[in-house]
Amino acid sequence: MTHTVEKIGGTSMSRVHELRDTLIIGDRKEADLYGRIFVVSAFGGITDLLLEHKKSGKAGVYAAFANSDSDHGWHEALDRVSDAMVAAHKAVLDHPGDIERADAFVHDRLLGARNCLIDLQRLCTYGHFRLSEHMLQTRELLSGLGEAHSAFVTTLMLQRAGVNARFVDLSGWRDEGDVSLDERIKGAMKDIDPAAEMPIVTGYAQCAEGLMREFDRGYSEVTFSRLASLTGAREAIIHKEFHLSSADPKLVGQDAVRKLGRTNYDVADQLSNLGMEAIHPKAAKTLRQSGVPLRVTNAFEPEDPGTLIDDQPADGPNVEIVTGLDLFALELFEQDMVGAKGYDSAVLDILTRHNVRIVSKVSNANTVTHYVDSSLKVLRRVEKDLMERYPSARVTSRAISMVAAVGRDLNSLAVLSRGLNALADNGLEAIGATQGPRPVDVQFIVEREVMKPAIKALHHALIESSEREMLKAA
Repeated sequence: MTHTVEKIGGTSMSRVHELRDTLIIGDRKEADLYGRIFVVSAFGGITDLLLEHKKSGKAGVYAAFANSDSDHGWHEALDRVSDAMVAAHKAVLDHPGDIERADAFVHDRLLGARNCLIDLQRLCTYGHFRLSEHMLQTRELLSGLGEAHSAFVTTLMLQRAGVNARFVDLSGWRDEGDVSLDERIKGAMKDIDPAAEMPIVTGYAQCAEGLMREFDRGYSEVTFSRLASLTGAREAIIHKEFHLSSADPKLVGQDAVRKLGRTNYDVADQLSNLGMEAIHPKAAKTLRQSGVPLRVTNAFEPEDPGTLIDDQPADGPNVEIVTGLDLFALELFEQDMVGAKGYDSAVLDILTRHNVRIVSKVSNANTVTHYVDSSLKVLRRVEKDLMERYPSARVTSRAISMVAAVGRDLNSLAVLSRGLNALADNGLEAIGATQGPRPVDVQFIVEREVMKPAIKALHHALIESSEREMLKAA
């Protein structure tokens, strides 16, 4: 267990030429360069063009292809991908020969993908075949193009700088056979010696399980975690553009936030539930079960050790982070619910059918309230189904925000009462608050317009003030 597996995200990848001279090479020489496996995402914005924009939903190649099985609007979308890929590698490569090879790589991969989609479109003009039955494979094919391009370009860049880098393509391009994820990774890594070469691995891996079926665009962290587990990594490292901090510095001030430094997988899971994902929960589970600690660093501060995430408990009670998320409160009130069973499971079935993510829930004698992460459009469909199922019930929903104080151990800190007092002292009101018996998080429900001041107030009371009190005591 002498090597690390390290992941670089898409936004950071667009500055990989800067990382070459600091994070990847820096002042390392000869053998010190190795013992590291890098898993790379596509260059920033490329996956948005290949699939759809992650935030706005603007159609990329996949969405254009999925929405029409006859016209060729997706061809123009693929041309835009080509232009963006070429622009991305020209921004990080210096040598004309490397740029020429990268251009040829883009041409070969995109031409192959174009021909594949044309053949699929033609095949589906026959009544025996349905395009909808092949869309998951199409999505995976397109997504893998981005990571293959960035890994190939990064390998060229590092080889030019004198590093013995190797391009490791897990995307299954023109491979025969349908192998599992573990088989894909083991087959690609079997002849590689991390002590003598630097593997640059695609974040996407084609496999029989179909990573996008369950993880969609979170697949690169799944690949990363399995690679760390299967190769017996000493540590798994995710390089982001920021440190894991006690709150968003834009909300509470750069001087007020604290770098976490150390936390555990339990806290990482709570943050994922609140939309602040340090790592995908399934990827975290893989690392946790394999005994591989995770480190999250700021890619552009390579001298800083960042935050270590493992399975160890805290040294003592402490609030580590305050964060918030916009949600909807979906409430089902039914007088006949008292003493009856089945309401919870019925609501859960409907929410699952509409693919609505549940963040938290509370209930009493005749009311079940789910705090859900959903669009209003989808929520209206859920309400309609619930009314059909329970015609005498009252179903309502309202926009709210959840602000949570999270830590490995919140015992004896009176977080709930101190938090409510902090909100009141700042003229803010909580609609509701929840603290479970397991002392890892306390949730405060507030109106959406007060989420930001609520985070600031709670951070000041639970983290900044507590820190000052500890310093005084010392």
